[in-house]
Amino acid sequence: MEVRSPDSELRFVIFHWSFIICQIGITGRERVAMAKIDEFMIGVDLGGTSMMVVALDSKGKILADRARSTKPELGADKVMERIADTVEKLLFDIGKGVRKAEGVCVGAPGVIDRENGLVVRAPNLNWTEYPLAKKLSQLLHSPVVLDNDVNAGAVGEHVLGAGRGARNMVAIFVGTGIGGGVIINDELYYGGRGSAGEVGHMKILADGPVCGCGRRGCVEALASRTAMERDVESALKAGRESAIPEIMKRDNRDRMTSSVIQEALQSRDALMEEVLRRAQLYLGLLVASVVNLLDPQCVVIGGGIVERLKEDFLRPVQMTAYEHFLRLKDSNRVKIVASELGDHAGAAGAAVLAWRALKGMDLRKSSMTNDK
Repeated sequence: MEVRSPDSELRFVIFHWSFIICQIGITGRERVAMAKIDEFMIGVDLGGTSMMVVALDSKGKILADRARSTKPELGADKVMERIADTVEKLLFDIGKGVRKAEGVCVGAPGVIDRENGLVVRAPNLNWTEYPLAKKLSQLLHSPVVLDNDVNAGAVGEHVLGAGRGARNMVAIFVGTGIGGGVIINDELYYGGRGSAGEVGHMKILADGPVCGCGRRGCVEALASRTAMERDVESALKAGRESAIPEIMKRDNRDRMTSSVIQEALQSRDALMEEVLRRAQLYLGLLVASVVNLLDPQCVVIGGGIVERLKEDFLRPVQMTAYEHFLRLKDSNRVKIVASELGDHAGAAGAAVLAWRALKGMDLRKSSMTNDK
């Protein structure tokens, strides 16, 4: 059934009960017999190198997912075509290929103007003032809303992942940079200008290395994967021995990825262990500062390196954070946990935001009910 919104020329489709044979879950693929699904939304996690697209039903279940390279060098409009093509393939995956998605939310990197659907500035995509929501809506013939990618990841973990049940939560994602999202009283906190959660640019070391933002001492310049790679390169140039160059050559990597870090640690590489310990120290100080400021019930830490190393990465961060809590008893009250959704956090969170923006639905109640 096709429905026209009275406030928009955009069209969207309401799907009632339909059937699928294969349900793709958050952590893997699960065969189910003729599972029923009703309405669903599409969530897109758009990164500088890759994108993740999921379909999420009204009970908070991921019905299907697809990953694809972004290829920003093709230009913004071509990236929109790649997103639209991926969404269409996803619809076929769940038996809806002849219909349109009810609604889409894209979590995009950089500075976002949510009200106008603009990517104001995204350095890793080389976009400025790009009307993403309008362009993608024209291709999909569906309403599209836009938010920041890290905000979407925080919402995903809050509603469907490690932060379920916490009214106040902070999510910190460690990758090439460090980003964060803040949940206060069950609501995503945007701040006065929509840029709350930039934890990667909190100052930890006044005379520290220069950050990508041009300032010194940001935790992103001290504890991100990019920072660790810089520290390793500097040590190698100074004559330190390490297995890291050989691992990168063997694995055909031109960057120190999370898998390279994991392999180096497994071989007990002394330089990698030293660099990682330093990054964990600074990240622990960041977590302590966030807890002292916001008093959350839960801090969720995610990113590729966390997925790879799991407790080996998280435990030293926890220990440092607990030592620097203003109220020492908070170590028994504030949970510092790893992301549960992994690569799906941003896309699933974007779909949750689509439900909120386009349907006024709060999926927290559905997901909590499903856990019981």
